[in-house]
Amino acid sequence: MSALEWFAHKPLGGGVFWIQERFYESGNRANIWLVRGSQRDVVIDAGLGLRSLPDYLRAAGLLTPPEEAGPRPLLAVATHVHFDHSGGLQHFEEVAVHSAEAAALLRGDNYEAVTWLSDREVARPPRPGWRARQFRVPPVRPTRLLQEGDVISLGDRQLTVMHMPGHSRGSICLHDKDQKILFSGDVVYDGSMIDWLPYSRVSDYVRSCQRLLELVDRGLVEKVLPGHFNIFGAERLYRLASNYISQAGVCHKVSTCAMRSIASIALRMTNSRVTSL
Repeated sequence: MSALEWFAHKPLGGGVFWIQERFYESGNRANIWLVRGSQRDVVIDAGLGLRSLPDYLRAAGLLTPPEEAGPRPLLAVATHVHFDHSGGLQHFEEVAVHSAEAAALLRGDNYEAVTWLSDREVARPPRPGWRARQFRVPPVRPTRLLQEGDVISLGDRQLTVMHMPGHSRGSICLHDKDQKILFSGDVVYDGSMIDWLPYSRVSDYVRSCQRLLELVDRGLVEKVLPGHFNIFGAERLYRLASNYISQAGVCHKVSTCAMRSIASIALRMTNSRVTSL
């Protein structure tokens, strides 16, 4: 299967494109965002990597406007290193990730990447004989380490890094202050927030949600482009963040701890089997 078949995109206007992996039929299917600038293009998250995303962007004509002689530099930014967001980073020459998860990406740590993929989630295999049990996030050397407050310049637009741990220790959002757009990764999306994975932490998540509330209160976000599911606005962002804070009491922390233990055991068993194949 070609990259052109594997992916599909939708233009949102303003140089932003919504990209998805057509045949990965799972709630874990991540949204991929292409943001085009006057001097640089940025891909936010990269999917599983079963087909080359840069190949798709070139074949679909998304990187080189007709009036230009060649493509602008292309940077892939991982909002975090979980497998559904980081598997495709291997296909990019320039890769940015928060420093807290850079070592995990460099060593191909599929425990921290929470790699969990089944054959039934992939409606059409990317190549003959492919099986989900073979899938791993390969080691990738980041070319840029991100920190809170860093600015990724695209020329005519700027994306500010907000370190928002909780879902994972290196989770980030990217904030386009001028357009009042928040690329939220898995920090927040229109669904249940997952805080029971390895390196998740409820207390960090609460503080991150408090920051989200501040963004809304200050009128700095009007549109959220999340890591999963559909786009939503400031009112829904406020409700999702405030609901998480209100539910993150002692009982929630206890149940989360138990779920994390189970998830950790399952992930270690699964990834040890993959390693031994």
